[in-house]
Amino acid sequence: MNISVVVLAKNSESTLEKTLEALKGFDDVVVYDNGSEDSTVQIAQKYSNVNLIEGEFRGFGWTKNRASSFAKNDWILIIDSDEVVDSQLFETLKNKKFDDNTVYKLNFKAFYKDIQVKYCGWNNQKIKRLYNKKFTKYNSNDVHEDIITDGFKIEELEGNVEHYSYQSISQFVIKADYYSSLYAKNNVGKKKSSPTKAFFNAMYSFFRTYFLKKGFLDGYVGLIIAYSHMVTNFYKYIKLYEANKELENESTNN
Repeated sequence: MNISVVVLAKNSESTLEKTLEALKGFDDVVVYDNGSEDSTVQIAQKYSNVNLIEGEFRGFGWTKNRASSFAKNDWILIIDSDEVVDSQLFETLKNKKFDDNTVYKLNFKAFYKDIQVKYCGWNNQKIKRLYNKKFTKYNSNDVHEDIITDGFKIEELEGNVEHYSYQSISQFVIKADYYSSLYAKNNVGKKKSSPTKAFFNAMYSFFRTYFLKKGFLDGYVGLIIAYSHMVTNFYKYIKLYEANKELENESTNN
């Protein structure tokens, strides 16, 4: 196949092996590790089709473009280190004739541990992940990065990516802190916030996930997800509020 798979990894020992096993049919898999302190690097080194690159992280958009620059092929498939390409998608990729003016999106099935999440807005998400790097790339967003598709057609491919994004409740807590900090950093001085905004955005986030998106039908997993959405949104806006206050104080003192 004339496709290179690009995988960003950091401390991914719990999921990376499953990811790479599903990619053994690809000749070129770039694993871009940015500072793992567990056995991620050792796991990647076991696979003969993996080109292991150890580099820096400057936000998701920049880093995905940087990792893609090491790929041997022009067609780039972005797969995270907690995602697994299923056999149907592999066959599609093997046999499909790709159009340079098209960006391809994939269907995602979400899991908490090995429990499939069927509601919460998580299941059957369509995400753009396959493109020709000669013609487009990711935008430079630190978070919520996306492939630039101006003037391109969008096509969905048959098959699925299984997303094993969380292996423990602790990972929800860690990611809530990380992504909320990124949001505040990227929006300080650009967007307004307040404790009131933080509170009501958090409450609505829980209501939307648990009730409007039927998270309650996922049982206790739906409750965990809805609560994590609430916490993440609260910290996003309260951290932004604090960052704006600090910026105002610095301006006043200067």
